[in-house]
Amino acid sequence: MVFNDFFSLNYLHSPHPGDLIEVFHPGYQHWALYLGDGYVINIAPIDDVPSSFTSAKSLFSTKALVKMQLLKDVVGNDTYRINNKYNKAYPPLPVEEVIQWSEFVTGQEVAYDLLFNNCEHFVTLLHCGERVSDQANRAISTIGLVVAFTFLGMFPKRQRTKYC
Repeated sequence: MVFNDFFSLNYLHSPHPGDLIEVFHPGYQHWALYLGDGYVINIAPIDDVPSSFTSAKSLFSTKALVKMQLLKDVVGNDTYRINNKYNKAYPPLPVEEVIQWSEFVTGQEVAYDLLFNNCEHFVTLLHCGERVSDQANRAISTIGLVVAFTFLGMFPKRQRTKYC
């Protein structure tokens, strides 16, 4: 029970403007940046992917729309947490600057790529001026390992020849 409260909208600590919000949707995490008064900024894929594939929509999208939405609408029935995990490596920008940039980009269409320009990259760029995504880095590493093992598996093992 305590674990669920930590990740729910009943989170004991209210987010502060500039906080990174990690939303736990089934099968993936979505990222938003808290602006204040219950609002966040985030991006959502806009390509023509059937709504029945909502969670997979980001796999096929190349464009996203920058949205300012209520946190409760972004989270829905799922859970979230405040996750400023990058603050030590990348100090946050002043909140006033984050708010100003957020207002400027809201409503704009941006390029989207699940591995190189996703929702986490977007909010970390606003938060600290750097595009960072541990989620994408893990996926890229996994893909690299799969490719490497597949590539290595393509070559037959050399047979030793006995000479005597």
